[in-house]
Amino acid sequence: MTDSATRAPGIRAVLFDSGGVLMRPVGGRWNPRADFEETVLRHAAPVPAERFAEAIAAGERFLGEAAGTPEIDTYHRVLLDRLGVGTTGELLAELRREVPPSAVLELYPDALPTLTELRRRGVRLAVVSDAWPNLPGLHEGLGIRGYFEVYAISAVLGCEKPDPCMYRHASDSLGLDPAHCLFMDDTPALVTAATALGYAGLFLDREGTRGDVPSITSLTDLLPLV
Repeated sequence: MTDSATRAPGIRAVLFDSGGVLMRPVGGRWNPRADFEETVLRHAAPVPAERFAEAIAAGERFLGEAAGTPEIDTYHRVLLDRLGVGTTGELLAELRREVPPSAVLELYPDALPTLTELRRRGVRLAVVSDAWPNLPGLHEGLGIRGYFEVYAISAVLGCEKPDPCMYRHASDSLGLDPAHCLFMDDTPALVTAATALGYAGLFLDREGTRGDVPSITSLTDLLPLV
């Protein structure tokens, strides 16, 4: 635990970001999914590795500049256009096809023990994440969907953190005041935004960067604080 994190009395719920907090991508890349190249190559002539790298970078810029979370097909069209690969309904469908979440995602080792202990203590749990609508299904496949009462998902709500709607959707749905909720994220600025709205906040600083935001380095460090 870092020196900057102190006990937060009166907390009745924890609002978790998902990616980078609860789960991470197999192979280290969030977008596109780990099987993107393999899928494209089943539908197109050979594509040089550098072209894929350029397309993925273009996709990152697109997501960063988008107002809200775009539809997954729209995102894939950006990549395919940069690759010069014909965009067909069949290819788009295959790129978004369901695969076992464990094939592309994994829980951090500290996630399940922490969620289990929080639930045992009666702490209520929610997710506040900039994500596509399939996030609850991904959590289901990883075995953690049942821990969460509420999901505030950007692609569903039409806004992204730090829009107050994201945080308030979770606390309002739980029927709790912000002061009774602790928000945790791996981006310090999003924690700061939550605390400005009256939530308790913690930065999950897995890399030990020790910024100015109250932080912990492992999810298990949360347990003594709530």
